[in-house]
Amino acid sequence: MQNLNHLLLKELTLELRRKSVISGLLLYLFSTAFICYLTFSLRQNQITPLVWSALFWITILFTVINTVAKSFIGEKKGRDIYYYSISSPEAIIISKVIYNFLLTLILSFTGFILFALLLKNPIVDLGLFSLVLALGAMGFSSSLTLISGIAAKANNSHILMAVLSFPIVISVLLIVVKVTKNCIDGLDRSVSTNDLVTLLAINCLVTAASYLLFPYIWRS
Repeated sequence: MQNLNHLLLKELTLELRRKSVISGLLLYLFSTAFICYLTFSLRQNQITPLVWSALFWITILFTVINTVAKSFIGEKKGRDIYYYSISSPEAIIISKVIYNFLLTLILSFTGFILFALLLKNPIVDLGLFSLVLALGAMGFSSSLTLISGIAAKANNSHILMAVLSFPIVISVLLIVVKVTKNCIDGLDRSVSTNDLVTLLAINCLVTAASYLLFPYIWRS
């Protein structure tokens, strides 16, 4: 547990030192939302709930991919050997998943604020939507962190990260888009219960797989 706290503190310290990375992600998020605003402001009332949901989650997805990709790909060569000597691979993967989850959650809420300001806020059930944001952030962070660990071991890791990431997160993306539309339509929460349980199960399975498989990836 102490190693986990130190690793989380290390991730936060490195992130604060690389302020240009956070600034670039926020600029990317704002630029995408602003382009959507310019596109649909020319055609009033042309953005449907499903289109709003799809645009929002696609924006979040590509922002998150750029965020989580640096988990292992951005590490300097030889640093993994140092980590191996001071901590367990299980603590390393869990610390990165937790940190990426928190960062993804912040970016998701920031993206929602931008979309609400520029494209209006069509969400009726904000409580359920907040839960969807949290579960979606967890699904993206857990799966993409493991993919980053795999891609870091290969050549052309950034290309491999892009190729592997989309098939893995497509199930999470489809569920969050569907539940988001339910939040926009103001449907009863019981309608989304099965989807939320499925999303939670996917998160648990992917996190468990990351915990079990990462030590083998790490030793390779």
